[in-house]
Formats: sequence, C-alpha cells, structure tokens
Amino acid sequence: MMIGENAQGYPRASLKDVPPGEYTVQAVLNVYETFQRGDGKMVKLAPDRGEGQHWNLAPGNLMSKPRKVKIGPGTMPITVSLDQVIPPNVPEKDTKYIRHIKVQSALLTRFWGRPMFLSAVVLVPEGFDTHTEAHYPLVIFHDHFVSGFSDFRETPPDAKLKADYSERFHLAGYNRIQQEEAYKNYKDWVAPNKPRMLIIKIQHANAYYDDSYAVNSENLGPYGDAIETELIPAVEKEFRALGQGWARFVYGGSTGGWESLAVQMFYPEHYNGAFVACPDPVDFHAFMTADLYKQDNLFYEQGANKRVEQPAMRNYLGQTLISMRDNVAYEAALGDSARSGDQFDIWQAVYSPVGADGYPRPIFNKTTGTIDHTTAEYWRQHYDLNAILQRDWTKLGPKLQGKIHLYVGSDDTYFLNNAVYLMEDFLKETGTPGHGVAYDGEVKYGPRAEHCWNGDPEKPNWYSRLHYNQMYVPMILDRIAKTAPAGADVTSWKY
Repeated sequence: MMIGENAQGYPRASLKDVPPGEYTVQAVLNVYETFQRGDGKMVKLAPDRGEGQHWNLAPGNLMSKPRKVKIGPGTMPITVSLDQVIPPNVPEKDTKYIRHIKVQSALLTRFWGRPMFLSAVVLVPEGFDTHTEAHYPLVIFHDHFVSGFSDFRETPPDAKLKADYSERFHLAGYNRIQQEEAYKNYKDWVAPNKPRMLIIKIQHANAYYDDSYAVNSENLGPYGDAIETELIPAVEKEFRALGQGWARFVYGGSTGGWESLAVQMFYPEHYNGAFVACPDPVDFHAFMTADLYKQDNLFYEQGANKRVEQPAMRNYLGQTLISMRDNVAYEAALGDSARSGDQFDIWQAVYSPVGADGYPRPIFNKTTGTIDHTTAEYWRQHYDLNAILQRDWTKLGPKLQGKIHLYVGSDDTYFLNNAVYLMEDFLKETGTPGHGVAYDGEVKYGPRAEHCWNGDPEKPNWYSRLHYNQMYVPMILDRIAKTAPAGADVTSWKY
C-alpha cells in the first residue's frame, strides 16, 4: 500500500503539509464489501463485524506494523505493508444478571440483501431464575454499541487500580469513582424488597455507524420497525416481560437521548415514557451551532464585519475545542460518501434520502460548508423532532401526554441545549388555547453542566452521569402507579 500527497488528511490536509521530521506510522485498511440492496442500489461499505463499527477494532481489517519514517523533501511516497489482520472478537458470556439475545431480522435482511441481525444485552432482575411466575416491566436504555453494562459491577472495586485523572471533569481518580458507583448500582439492583424489571441495551450497529438511531431510514433500512416488531417481542417472550405499552419505557443520553425521544414519538403507544438526557439536536434550527434552514453555510456565521468560524465543541468554560470545519475535515479523512463511521456522517446517513449514487445525499458540502436546503427540508419533514411535534401535535399530543422528560446541561459540550430551548418553547405552549393538550412532562437544565447531565440537580455532572438507572427508575415506577390499566399485573414483579 502506498500513501501519497493526494490522500485526504487531518489535522494536516496532505502529507506535504506535515512538518519535516521522524514519525511513527501505522496504516489500517477498513475493508469494504459490496451490498446489493433490496432497493436496487449497490454500495460498498464496511459491515459491522460484531465490534460496533469501529474500524480500528473490526475483525478482518488489515494493518501494517508501526514503524519509524522520515517525512520531508524527497521522502515521499511512503510505502507500508498491510501484513497484519485484526483477529475475531471473543463474544461476551452470559452471567447471572447479564444475558444476551440475537435474532435475524427479516425486514433488514430484505433491505440489505444479506442476513442481518439485531441483538440485545439484557440486565435481568434479582430472582429472575427462581421467580418464574413473575413478568416484568421493560426499560430500554438507548446507548451506543456496548457488549455489557459498564455501570453495573458485580465485584467490589479493584483496590489496586491506579488512579487516573479526568481532563474532562478535572477530577483525580475518576476511574475508581466509576467502579465504586457501578458496584453501588449492583448492590441496589439486588437489594431485597425492590420492584424488579428488565433493562436492555440494543445492539444495532450497521454499515454506517455503531447504531441505527432506532428509526426507519432510506439509507440504513427499517431499523425502527425491525427493533419494534422483531427484536423487542423476542426479548419480551424470552425474558418474561409484561409486553404492553404501559409497562415499557425508554431512556438514554446523547445519541441515546435522541433515540429515546424519537421512538416515543414515532411509536407513541409502544412506550409509557421517555427520559431524555442531552439529546442530539431535536430541532435543526439549532443543529449544534448552525441553523440548517436559514444559514447558507455550516462552517461560519456572518458577523458584524467578517465571517466567524462556528464552534462544534467547547469545554465547561465555553472555550472552543474544535470548529465545525475541522470536525467535518476529520470525518472526511476517515471516509467519503458518509462512510467515516462518525457523527456528522451518521446524521447524514439516517436523515437524508438516498442519493443518485446509492449513498446518502449530502446535507452540506464537506469542503465549502454550503448547505443543501432541499435536503434540509427533507430532514425537517422526517427527522426534525420539534417540527414533527408542532406539525402533528393534534394527533400526537394525547398519546404523549405525561411521557416527555428532557434534561440537558446549559453548557452542553456540543451545544445540544440550544435545540432543547426551542423544543421547550413549543412544549410550554401546549395546553393553551389553540395548542392542543398540555404535554404534562418536564424540561430541566443543569447550570454549568456539560454533556451527559441526567437531570439530577443535587449532584455534579461527573457523578450524575453514572446514575441513569437510579435517576429514572423511581420515575418509571411512579408513572406505572399512575397509569397502569385496571387489572394490570402490578404485583408479580414486586418481591
């Protein structure tokens, strides 16, 4: 394999821009396969191979050995030998509390033209194997690809663990804190006289990203319907769930926050509440720091006297860490045609229509930042959650009453609070004359809190983000007590 000056790069656009010197070089080739999709499109993509769509971990991808090279005048091109292969994954084993289930999806198999599967990691309650008469509420913890529950630890913290330092939270020993809180979560889960339930995390990695956003998409296929009609029924049957909408709930943060709100809206009677933390943009008037409808360019705003580069990420003090332009350039170095496996590309893959070449139609030009407003209008109609709420509230409102709970830090790292402000403006209008029923939920902001604040006003963000279960399960139990229909089983799972 030979890498020359024409290779797309980041943070240097080309090898010719790299300062002369000696560097350690390693190449990794993300191996694409050809998909002949059911919609007639043929595309070349890297399938997920059980690793969660991480090209540096994907079994079968090729690598070179790291080696020292000199870069400077007369030293290019650089040649490397891709003689290493990433080995297969070792599947996670079931434990007393963590189980796994995998099903082949007929809907996704038909769309992708090859066998496609959905999986779930299931946290079963204490007494699951002995209380065989019990049936349980089901909670979906929407998250990125995971093979287990990192916030659930069955053994005490490692006394020999060397303390690290969290730059994000400016906190020493955060790795120890994480182990301590995961162990507390376990002890709380198995404590006597607790209501019992099932909590699952879905594995729906695909050829574009580590999850599907849990909705139907022209480019990814009918993941929403597949999860709702194929995976969830299989989970509920095998693990004795109650299997009714009043006893199903969703929660999650970031991507999982957007997914939780989206599935509650798109399948409003399937779930009895969504607890949504720091969601991806829920209104594309606030697509992080850009307005996809009114701006012509994603990379900058027109200031008083000149163009101002727009930030994509900040620290807790509001200082910019990366710009929109650089964030997009980073993804462009990883893959074209929405194939980077990263954030902007998965938004494009999920939300956009299929382009003429079979790949997602670009929402903006990755070189110039120019926004395609035709594509933006498609996004608005199909995936702008606030626009959909406003358009369909007469129909949706009665089905969503009491179910929407939004939490975000006022200093969210990715400016995700901006879109929540806009959704809150609409939700506060509901219940007033001419605006349908009141939403009867809640929207809360964490002062000075950055990404992943979960809604707990009593705890700092570094602590609250480890307590999604402890935060939301009591709310879920309260919701069940208030809404379970007459004759519903509200006792077999309380032991």
